[in-house]
Amino acid sequence: MAKRDVVFPKGRQDLYDRYRYSPAVKTNGLLFVSGQVGSREDGSPEPDIESQVRRAFQNLNAILAEAGCTFDDVQDVTVFMIDPANILERVWPVVMEYWGEAPHPTLTAVGVTWLAGFDVEFKVVAKLPA
Repeated sequence: MAKRDVVFPKGRQDLYDRYRYSPAVKTNGLLFVSGQVGSREDGSPEPDIESQVRRAFQNLNAILAEAGCTFDDVQDVTVFMIDPANILERVWPVVMEYWGEAPHPTLTAVGVTWLAGFDVEFKVVAKLPA
């Protein structure tokens, strides 16, 4: 089996080693990014939903940058939310700070019951630069 071409953002290696997963994998011109939450460097969550969303995008953008991408290269987004009926109106204005100009990536939003102490998680697929 071929080894995965893994992308590790600076300063987060311990977190990925502890939980034994790859933050992102490059294959066939695409970058598959593991779900990103609003975790600080030690893995703890930001205290409020808006801060969690901002930190999740900072974490996501660090991975994208390490792979030579930006959010403009993102083709598909999956958003997982605890209690979306009550938090969507607080989450989406912050998301728009990072989303960029149209045309936008595809989006799937999923309501879930558990995100390990977080309220929202973003998983993306990006096109790698040629």
